Amino acid sequence: MSDIAVIQPTAPRSLVQKVAGRFGVDPGKMLDALKATAFKQSGGGSISNEQMMALLIVADHHGLNPFTREIFAFPDKGGIVPVVSVDGWSRILNDHAQMDGVEFIDAETMTKHGGKEVPEWIECVIYRKDRSKPTRVRERFAEVSRDTQPWKSHPARMLRHKALIQCARVAFGFSGIYDEDEAQRIVQPEQPPAKEK
Repeated sequence: MSDIAVIQPTAPRSLVQKVAGRFGVDPGKMLDALKATAFKQSGGGSISNEQMMALLIVADHHGLNPFTREIFAFPDKGGIVPVVSVDGWSRILNDHAQMDGVEFIDAETMTKHGGKEVPEWIECVIYRKDRSKPTRVRERFAEVSRDTQPWKSHPARMLRHKALIQCARVAFGFSGIYDEDEAQRIVQPEQPPAKEK
């Protein structure tokens, strides 16, 4: 008889177990809670386990917390459109090892929106430790504003968020995640104006 111990391989933890462990919650209860809170849906339809799993994969990949709405999703044709809130974008940026700072530059020229003055554009500048030059992205208010409550009440803040998100995409190559405005356009494409008869 040999005195060699046989070590049985352990089964890899499922993604649900991994995410539940990260937050210290029961895996079964976690799925139910996230299905009820992490999806924006109309009509009261139910979310499939496959859609929930797709959201968890994206959340895990980017280290985002669906319980604090750093990430949520819109159901779309059997799949999902992952939406990252501005807090989620900030987390992704600040957790990136090469992040070395961000700044914003407002246009000196202003435009009016709902009685408020808003910079015509805001430029976001992101510095990376591994690059000699920063990434600069300028977002123009006239191109990105929408007729929604957040844009009506906080137009300059929303423009700054847009600039940050677009600059983050260019500086770090983030893809497959969207802000809420973009997700709404994907799920409910804007209809072209009706032709006059």
